Amino acid sequence: MPRFSRITHDPRLFGGKATIRGLRLTVAALLRRLAHGERPEDLLRDYPELTLEDIREALAYAAWRLEEEEHALSP
Repeated sequence: MPRFSRITHDPRLFGGKATIRGLRLTVAALLRRLAHGERPEDLLRDYPELTLEDIREALAYAAWRLEEEEHALSP
């Protein structure tokens, strides 16, 4: 597994789902907002503790997870 220093899993937050640095923002919620057309600037405004590097790492994490899932499904 690659090292994702900004992605955390805490069973006390959202049942252990991937979050950004333990903030009350899941990777899935961040990706959903981007997929619905919001810009990184919108997220940075709404979450002042968030950084552009957090957003980049969330995207990299999601890509890695998708690759892992596809690899597991390959014959």
